[in-house]
Amino acid sequence: MNAFAAPATGTPLVSFRQVRKHFAVDGRRLEAIQQFDLEIGEGEFIAIVGASGCGKSTLLRLLIGLDRDYDGEIRVDGRPIAGIGGERGIVFQEHRLFPWLTVQQNVALGLVNEALGETDKAARIDEYIRLVGLHGFERAYPHQLSGGMAQRVAIARGLVASPRLLLLDEPFSALDALTRQQLQEELLAIRRRTRITTLLVTHDVEEALYLADRKVVMEPRPGRIRRVVEVGLAHPRERGGFDFLRQREALLHELTADGEYVAPPPRRVENLPFEFLAC
Repeated sequence: MNAFAAPATGTPLVSFRQVRKHFAVDGRRLEAIQQFDLEIGEGEFIAIVGASGCGKSTLLRLLIGLDRDYDGEIRVDGRPIAGIGGERGIVFQEHRLFPWLTVQQNVALGLVNEALGETDKAARIDEYIRLVGLHGFERAYPHQLSGGMAQRVAIARGLVASPRLLLLDEPFSALDALTRQQLQEELLAIRRRTRITTLLVTHDVEEALYLADRKVVMEPRPGRIRRVVEVGLAHPRERGGFDFLRQREALLHELTADGEYVAPPPRRVENLPFEFLAC
């Protein structure tokens, strides 16, 4: 049974109520999402974390409006979603840039449905290219960019229309570890400036703990909420800090084992030879 998961305060910007999704596979009904209930407050950063097959990306497709065949109700700012809308921006795992367009032109695609004059449009594009640290690369093509730079372009394209909600579908999972951490830091810096509500889906436990205010732990087949947990760690967070590592260990255990996790009691180390002590 899935308890309704609500934000700490205020009216929710996003609400899922009794959302279910199934697919027809070989003439059989395959339930992908079962009774998903969640509220997301204005300015929150929520991470949905779980193994492959738990419905994380399917939920984003429903919220962005790419798939309208589901049961239940999804609302943004109190209104049922009706297809793709400018108040929702999305960044996918692959950057999905058009190779024949420049950085500037790829970012401009995020404004295709916005009623802006050419001067205002150019100013908006320049603002968000600068925001993601790509000033000077406006006329570069995707093949001239590193993977991290290309993903920065995708983030700028997702933000340029000033959406109220940013959806992130494992946007850093294809990058090397160093670039992934750099972009995580840049995402937090962008959020500090824009205060945009953010929903991230990821299988990376450390990423969820490092970025999010709350984490939604999913169970697979069918996808359903196991529990919703406040991270409760102040920014900036230390990946090697005791509280961070304790939460990381508990979440990993929860995703890979049955039953409630009980942290082992700390062990006292005694009679350690002097030469083992760090100087």
